[in-house]
Amino acid sequence: MRLRYNYRVYPDGDQRAALARAFGCARVVFNDGLRMRADARAANLPYISDGDLSKRIITQAKQTPQRAWLGEVSAVILQQALADLNTAYRTFFASLAGKRKGRKVGPPRFRSRKDSRQAIRFTKNARFTVTESGRLRLPKIGDVPVRWSRSLPSDPSSVTVIKDSAGRYFASFVVETSDEPLPETSPEIGIDLGLTHFAVMSDGEKVDNPRILRRAAKKLRRAQKALSRTKKGSANRGKAKLKVAKAYAKVTDTRRDWAHKLSTTLIRDNQAVYVEDLAVSALARTKLAKSVHDAGWSQFVAMLEYKAVRYGRHFAKIDRWFPSSKLCSACGTIATSMPLTIRSWTCGCGATHDRDINAAINILAAGQTERLNDCGAQVRPGRVPAPREEAVTHPQPHARQTGISVL
Repeated sequence: MRLRYNYRVYPDGDQRAALARAFGCARVVFNDGLRMRADARAANLPYISDGDLSKRIITQAKQTPQRAWLGEVSAVILQQALADLNTAYRTFFASLAGKRKGRKVGPPRFRSRKDSRQAIRFTKNARFTVTESGRLRLPKIGDVPVRWSRSLPSDPSSVTVIKDSAGRYFASFVVETSDEPLPETSPEIGIDLGLTHFAVMSDGEKVDNPRILRRAAKKLRRAQKALSRTKKGSANRGKAKLKVAKAYAKVTDTRRDWAHKLSTTLIRDNQAVYVEDLAVSALARTKLAKSVHDAGWSQFVAMLEYKAVRYGRHFAKIDRWFPSSKLCSACGTIATSMPLTIRSWTCGCGATHDRDINAAINILAAGQTERLNDCGAQVRPGRVPAPREEAVTHPQPHARQTGISVL
């Protein structure tokens, strides 16, 4: 499977200037291609093909005085900028035609030099290499120091150099990795995600919600107030804006690290993991939006999914309309209503349930049922030997037709 390996890089002053020039050239090529196609559509002209667009935006543009500086950067990153534009158009057209699952996608938008994230991509054609000293050699940029937190499992097929809103630089390598199945184990677990407790397991364990954004609220508020007091366009405003970005980056990194540790533990200790398919985008439009975003359910579930594939575990999502909270795990009775204020309830059969633990047990049971069906459980009558008249190629004539008894 393909994975991304991200590392922090530390370019010097000249390399940062070269990267800024590369970011700008890639942005200009992307915007020129988008503008040319938009003008063609406004003039009722045919859609400009990918090859023709590359020829006009890159090859011919370099020969003009207005775009001669495009030759100062690697041609690969310019081609990759157009590839990103073509991918955005294909995704937009697929969304319009209903061929793409998920939410509707809008048309590509123009990139701005004020965007909080800038990125360029080098493929193998650019001949980027990792030197013996551990530096990343990029064409027309130089040897960039890298902090190697772990070794690459294989030769990368591409590398994306990213500058985030906090001014940090990262190198993101795309590598092919082989699956690393863990030894099989017997436990299986169902997980009910929530806000009071981030995760409640079917075995009764409860994982507290770290509330990382809430804990950093005081520091964030102080930094944002300092930003609001600065004058627009001033150097102090740029410094204050960078402080806010660094504070939010720390929150993001802490949440990702916490989710990685919990997901790795669950995948390592359980043969199968089941979670409920939550409508996160809908919940993020309610009065609980800030808490939902702070929890980071989607990121956590995505980690569980790809780690299960890599380490030979089973992972499944339960239908979001499954009444996991209202269903009695003892007798199967469904309660008529279950407001969020009710945290424990007693069924008519006499069983008393903790709301979240009961939901996790039901999620586990539903997931195991679906897994058995997928893995060959007998869900329809099995095969039986056919009668002789149906099994042979040339059956004997029926006795009533011939008048001869068959012994």
